[in-house]
Amino acid sequence: MRYVIIGRDVPNSLAQRLAARPDHLARLTALRDAGRLVMAGPCPAIDAADPGPAGFSGSVIVADFDSLEAARAWADADPYVAAGVYASVEILPFKQVF
Repeated sequence: MRYVIIGRDVPNSLAQRLAARPDHLARLTALRDAGRLVMAGPCPAIDAADPGPAGFSGSVIVADFDSLEAARAWADADPYVAAGVYASVEILPFKQVF
């Protein structure tokens, strides 16, 4: 089943995000290579494709997991969690229509 993972950033966490980004992207690449990643990306903190020093307000990931528990375990192991980038992470079942 598909799940949406919504990570909300701690304010002013751009430096931590950039430091943890290579490991974060490696995990997403592994999901993609396994055919499980639908989409992923950051949410700029301002209305701009490149927010510069304003940074990001969070991230959205949509991917296939065997269960909500499996999605939670994957999200809990994200380098952004370990680096203190995310203030919170919400995981919801997702039904893709289009």
